[in-house]
Amino acid sequence: MKIASILPYKENYTKQGAGAVALWISDFMRDSIYKKSTFVFGNTNYKNFLTKNYTNINISNINSKLNSTTKEYSSKIIKKIKTINFDIIELHNRPIMVKEFFKKINSKIILYFHNDPTTMKGAKSIGERMYLLKNVDKIIFISEWVKKRFFKDLPILSDNKTQVIYHSIDPVKVKVKKKKYIIFVGKLNESKGYDLYCKSMFKILNKNNDWKAYSIGEEKRFQNFPTHKRHLNLGQITHSKVLDFLSKSEIAVIPSRWEEPFGRTALEASSRGCATIISNTGGLAETTDYAIKLNVLNVNNIENEVIKLIKNTKFRKNLQIKSKKFVKHQLKDNSKKIDLMRDSLFPFKNINVNRNKLRILNIYNIAQKLNHRIYNLSLGKKFTNGFIRNGHDVIEISDRDYVRQNKGLNILNIKDKFHSYLIETFKNYNPDLIIFGHSDNITENILYDFKKLNKNVIISQWNEDPFMNNIADKLDNKDKLKKFLPLVDHSFITTNPSVLNFSKKNNQHIHFFMTPVDKNIECFDVYKLNPYNDVFYAMSHGVNRATLKEGKTDNRVNFLNKLIKKSNDIKYDFYGFGKQEPVWGNDFYKSLLNSKMALNLSRGNPTKHYSSNRIASLMGNGLMVFIDKKVEMNNFFNSNEIVSYNDIDDLANKIKFYKENDKKRVKIAKRGKEKYFKLFNETKISKFIIDKSLGKKCSLI
Repeated sequence: MKIASILPYKENYTKQGAGAVALWISDFMRDSIYKKSTFVFGNTNYKNFLTKNYTNINISNINSKLNSTTKEYSSKIIKKIKTINFDIIELHNRPIMVKEFFKKINSKIILYFHNDPTTMKGAKSIGERMYLLKNVDKIIFISEWVKKRFFKDLPILSDNKTQVIYHSIDPVKVKVKKKKYIIFVGKLNESKGYDLYCKSMFKILNKNNDWKAYSIGEEKRFQNFPTHKRHLNLGQITHSKVLDFLSKSEIAVIPSRWEEPFGRTALEASSRGCATIISNTGGLAETTDYAIKLNVLNVNNIENEVIKLIKNTKFRKNLQIKSKKFVKHQLKDNSKKIDLMRDSLFPFKNINVNRNKLRILNIYNIAQKLNHRIYNLSLGKKFTNGFIRNGHDVIEISDRDYVRQNKGLNILNIKDKFHSYLIETFKNYNPDLIIFGHSDNITENILYDFKKLNKNVIISQWNEDPFMNNIADKLDNKDKLKKFLPLVDHSFITTNPSVLNFSKKNNQHIHFFMTPVDKNIECFDVYKLNPYNDVFYAMSHGVNRATLKEGKTDNRVNFLNKLIKKSNDIKYDFYGFGKQEPVWGNDFYKSLLNSKMALNLSRGNPTKHYSSNRIASLMGNGLMVFIDKKVEMNNFFNSNEIVSYNDIDDLANKIKFYKENDKKRVKIAKRGKEKYFKLFNETKISKFIIDKSLGKKCSLI
């Protein structure tokens, strides 16, 4: 899993002066199972970064009144990370950036709130926060207090997308000799209560000559608050030195007036065995169970509590031992929580795949509009039967039927309605594999949104159209196949891919498959019967058009006319030819059962491995089948299973021969059916499609 962690552009990600957000990212990365695939992006003028996986984004419009710094920062990061296919984008403390990333990046988005959401651009209003809940995949708060602020005035009190994960730290077992130090760590301003700390030191240090006070931090608009001469300001030091100083200090004071979102200093101080005093504001109370809380914050209360700790050694030591021993938020535990939270965005990743039981969304034309008259020719139906018989779960969606049934009065937005229906179905079902074929209502945007919902979903398309050179819709068929190649994982066609002349890159994920037979559909043994007719052939002028189209002709019509003239003594039963209308459904079977042999003749020039889907109906029901030698069916069937012909004269002679040699005809028909069911039954073809889709090494036969 690849993760991009985006800092606020003002956050310093260096060892000298790292902010709370920077420390959060670097700390939790250390124990993450994804630490080697996590990349941090930010902006700083300093060097000596906290981790090696940091990329600095240079911004020209910092603090500009004319241009948006955030917009420039977002644009540059988006441009940078588009070259890397990230699974997750983690945005820290910048809800205003969500819309840009949501529109332009196809990754899961986690938004972290390290401060009061109601004070941030992009989260101040109720509408903005509801937008975030709808569109962000996860929202993480660093304390319950921050979470409550997010849901303030919202119509809901919580959401399963949200979670609280605290700043955390490692417990320290090494004993460090304590010195009589009182310490303050943080920005040196009034909102942090630094002025109260300075004033309180007069009385405390005057009464306790062997004690010293220290402060660590800085402030751009620093005010030199009056304080005791034994109170020293150490300025800005590295985080590791801060922790060392806390380890040897006896008492820490965090007198914040500001409602702290959490209060990392309190966590660090108590974990280092400081007797810690905190104001009861914001999320400070959530940092530790062993601290003195000031419900009323003023100089007198700070003085009284510090002096009490100094005088009562037993009480002070007991507080120090417990706060050090029972660290409330530990890095190892919360690192696991973060990784589990990340994993939860891909809940079915490899679960079904590993146990070989998939959820499959099968999208094809079920043909309710046609009263199911093509059920026996439907590849989608056979795939579903095969998937289920192989132990998988399937939901079928008929795109054309949905669009027809839901048009209503508003025809213009039906495609959008279908798009929405598919997306909501996807969210509810969460399929492992999506397979679609001849689904004119599937768009590139739909497939893009599928991948956005779950990057690990596998998408495959199938196409049974011919791709030979001399058919009118050759280019159209190729274009339909080609337009989805960048978005699907695999494509399956009934023509050998070598005839496509696509690039090697495109061809490597295009696979030939044979139209499957199904034991519940191809269920007759014509070779056991004594049919009246000799040769059966059926064609149509389109599946949706049940009748002949006046004036329409192609190479098949010319071929059949010539064939009839060459063999007058043969009883031909041809449909979709001359004035004989096409046959469908049960009528197709009634006609098929009344012929001994069948001609498998497809549109266009004979092409390697291509056959109309009727080959399964013919061979699967036990007719002896004739096919042009140039189709190269000899790669799968030998001369005892199917009869190949060189040209029309050869075909006419062979038809006459097998009419007169019934026993040989019966043997070939029987063996042909057995071989077809052995190689290309619905369970084997569906398994082949699944295995190829999953990237497994497998062959058609």
